[in-house]
Amino acid sequence: MKLDQLKNLQHIEVKLENHQLWMTLNRPEAANAFHLSMIEELVTTLEWADHHDDVRVIVFTGAGKNFCAGGDVSAMKEKREMFSGDSDELRRNYQKGIQRIPQIMERLQKPTIALVNGAAIGAGCDFACMSDIRIGTAHTKMGETFTKLGLVPGDGGTYFLPRVVGYTKAVEMFLTGKIYKGEECLKMGLLNACVGDEELINEGKGWASQIAQNAPVAVQMTKKALKLGFQRDLQTSLDLLAAFQGITQRTEDHFEGLNALQEKRTPTFKGI
Repeated sequence: MKLDQLKNLQHIEVKLENHQLWMTLNRPEAANAFHLSMIEELVTTLEWADHHDDVRVIVFTGAGKNFCAGGDVSAMKEKREMFSGDSDELRRNYQKGIQRIPQIMERLQKPTIALVNGAAIGAGCDFACMSDIRIGTAHTKMGETFTKLGLVPGDGGTYFLPRVVGYTKAVEMFLTGKIYKGEECLKMGLLNACVGDEELINEGKGWASQIAQNAPVAVQMTKKALKLGFQRDLQTSLDLLAAFQGITQRTEDHFEGLNALQEKRTPTFKGI
């Protein structure tokens, strides 16, 4: 698949520039809530991006005033699309639908940044937490409101949120359903940075550029090692890192980095 084919998407806008793939959730009339078509486009684009060498970092944002409102409340109430059917059909709808997002996000090799440009609620908050880095503004609002709707986080939020803010704060967020604003999100560790509304895009470009300028193979292997480090014992992590170091230390980019350091210049990495 080529980038031109991705430009025909209905609910995701994509732009690739300077090794940065910018993906905008584009259902502003529904606060960018997830539905089946959006999920399919999101997953398809991410699978393409993860195997496209020109993509070194992925940036998410939302069209309009919101990042993502999570599930489509109207569809829930009307029992349609992924919320249709009896209990067992609903279970299978989740497995075939929205749960594809945490699966692809967890196995992505490419680093991800979420620019939380407004409300990120429920599954929208979870989606932001699936990203490696989150940047917001004073108008950012994040919350796990599932229990207020008599629901559980069926998209995997109980896996991701404790890894971002810790177990104690995650329990608070899930059980109270409280909404947290930008500066509070920053203090909790939900956000890596909180800037003015007018600065958000440039801030995102700055972070994305810093990542994209580094050696791609090393960046991707470091991300994988960090994720596995959460799940494995020390010796397994050390064994993995020894293997990864054996690979990265024989890449052309490694020697380009050494030469650039000695020559006091900016390295030019090729991903090889």
